Amino acid sequence: MTLPRIAIVGFAHSPNIAGTHGTTNGVEMLIPCFSKLYAELGITRTDIEFWCSGSSDYLAGRAFSFISAIDSIGAMPPINESHVEMDGAWALYEAWVKIATGEVDLALAYGFGKATAGNSDLTLTLQTDPYTVAPLWPSATSLAALQARAGIESGAWTEADMAAVAARAGGGSVDELLATAPIADPLRPHDIAPYTDAAAAVIVASERRAKELVANPAYITGWDHRIDSPNFGARDLTVSPSTVLAGDTAFGDRSRAVDVAEIAAPFTHQELIVRQALNLPDSVRINPSGGLLAGNSLFSAGLQRIGYAAHEILHGDASTAVAHATSGPLLQQNMVVTLGDRAHLGDEN
Repeated sequence: MTLPRIAIVGFAHSPNIAGTHGTTNGVEMLIPCFSKLYAELGITRTDIEFWCSGSSDYLAGRAFSFISAIDSIGAMPPINESHVEMDGAWALYEAWVKIATGEVDLALAYGFGKATAGNSDLTLTLQTDPYTVAPLWPSATSLAALQARAGIESGAWTEADMAAVAARAGGGSVDELLATAPIADPLRPHDIAPYTDAAAAVIVASERRAKELVANPAYITGWDHRIDSPNFGARDLTVSPSTVLAGDTAFGDRSRAVDVAEIAAPFTHQELIVRQALNLPDSVRINPSGGLLAGNSLFSAGLQRIGYAAHEILHGDASTAVAHATSGPLLQQNMVVTLGDRAHLGDEN
């Protein structure tokens, strides 16, 4: 079965802020994103035929936060809406499926979160096995440090390799970064993506609508998401089989020499794991946006990666791209999306 051509036509996000005062919520972060997309595409709210959001009431600290966020859309006239308790990347997947079924032609997916409202690094412990891991209350950073140490000891990467990822994202030299003291050995401050508050929105369209809205749509050429065991002792933490499988499915038999790769890696060594799993050549530009090291905005971080990858194509800075999103502890769940412009699909019209 050949799926219809579907493309990303718009992307917007709020600033990744390290902390906001008061009760900043999804509505306040989302309205500017939606307004920007409406203006850029020349559409109105009622042109969107399906909405899907990604958020977490638990991390938001309020019941039905995804319902209150609908205030940013407006419930009248009635809307066609859904929600996932995941990163907005998974909401975009649902929107893509909705268009693929032929039910709608234009959909918007968004994700939002206020990660700095509490101790997210410790709260994420509750994602782990409730019998053997969660009672120990290891923070997300502590678990990642164990993973980083396993990779170093196995020879899969070095602390200098990790520092090189941070240097590319944020500047500075590898030697300067390595001179700083570890805070969760072997992780140093530059190895850890800072939690931020942010929202993001992506508009996806059928081929017909995409051609009407933008000059160079970012066509989705492949998409898959897979999951590894939640049992840390049942898998090799220095590799990511689920990313390998998702990448193999998304790329198919196409070349992996894409122009740009946007990788969701909360820790520097995890970027190394994902790059290896995707088997990307050295010619690929990795995370020109800065990646999660520029801000780990829970529930919009993965959607931002897809949006940034599409943005490169929409603005003519790339012909092909791949985006990665992750959820769960230590790269447990992974999504891979491949994108291409019209020329890449052999369509010059």
